[in-house]
Amino acid sequence: MPAVTMPKLSDTMLEGTLVKWRKKAGDTVEVGDILAEVETDKATMEMEAFDEGVLKETYIPEGGVVKVGDKIALILADGESADIPGVPEPAKPVKSAAPASANPAAKIVAPAAPKPAAPTANGRVKASPLARKIAAARGVNLHSIAGTGPAGRIVKKDVESAPVGGGGAVAVSAAPTIRAARGIAGEEKIISLSGMRKTIAERLLASKTQIPHFYLSVTMDGGPLMALRKELNAMAEKDGGQKLTVNDFILLAAARAAAQVPKINAAYDGDAIIEYKDVNLAVAVAIEDGLITPVIKKADTLSLRQISEQMKELAAKARGKKLKPEEYQGGTITLSSLGGHGIDSFLAIINPPQSFILGVGAITKQPVVNEHDQIVVGHRLVISGSGDHRVIDGAVGAEYMNALRRLVEKPALLLL
Repeated sequence: MPAVTMPKLSDTMLEGTLVKWRKKAGDTVEVGDILAEVETDKATMEMEAFDEGVLKETYIPEGGVVKVGDKIALILADGESADIPGVPEPAKPVKSAAPASANPAAKIVAPAAPKPAAPTANGRVKASPLARKIAAARGVNLHSIAGTGPAGRIVKKDVESAPVGGGGAVAVSAAPTIRAARGIAGEEKIISLSGMRKTIAERLLASKTQIPHFYLSVTMDGGPLMALRKELNAMAEKDGGQKLTVNDFILLAAARAAAQVPKINAAYDGDAIIEYKDVNLAVAVAIEDGLITPVIKKADTLSLRQISEQMKELAAKARGKKLKPEEYQGGTITLSSLGGHGIDSFLAIINPPQSFILGVGAITKQPVVNEHDQIVVGHRLVISGSGDHRVIDGAVGAEYMNALRRLVEKPALLLL
């Protein structure tokens, strides 16, 4: 098939921005060559060619926004004609909405009226499994939309056309949108939202308004971890190996603790709770456009050295915008660390559709009272957990945090 279409590069991607063409019209293309760079809702990624031939035409300019599945270019083999039945007309870039006019006062925009509630049977929303998955990823409340499938069943297109984060018993979407004031503080710099920043805004707003968060914070003794890390890094330096970071220990401890308390490794699915077998640890990595959470698959089964190597590789790919979809999808629990930025403690927002996220602060030196009632210098670490109370009760969260504390304070257990 010579037509090149906008690929679906993430499970929640509906459209993509063609950032840069890496091939131009007239260039020879081999299978596996990089045709273009595409910004999805998660990251900027390289788009590979799946056909060989000559890039005859490109239909989308750099910066154009295109829906998934729309035609963006044409590759023809020797002797092949462009006039092929079934090939759609070139897609037109989706135009972004015109910017709001400047106004020195804050503007309040009234939202569109919500759609009628979806039909239910025995109290359950009738929706396809794919529709449920997309709704969870986009933060769409299934009760707030009407289904167009058989017998009112909600299908994929219903969810994709629904407003992100819309609906619910408490009409979150009915709240007015407050816009920034303009012309009040000197010269302004207007920064257009990237696809990633829009997704972050939509998903975290949906998370904070639709998920009943609760928080647990534990102060841990980081002394044993620091001592073991120092010893292992001294050995690694002699052998020419890579040094371990504090984060490496905490990553493995978080994954192992989740395996010990499986109820924490779960997600809310409307009328059910999904408890996952594998602990796929998503780790927040700051990049230029925002942040992304590459996923360490089956993290609880790895050794300390393995999790360290995987994290370094994924972080480098994330910062270089080289992550593949399978490397940032499928997380079941998330860890976000700001200790390296000098933050002592913080409460993170849950990464939907997951139900638990850890916020890790810095290990700091503090005066502590030892077992002999003496005041000595100690290393203290605050880790906070944010849980979805629809899935996780406080007692389960406490059980997990105590399991995590045991592994952090006795880090030799991570070497077993």
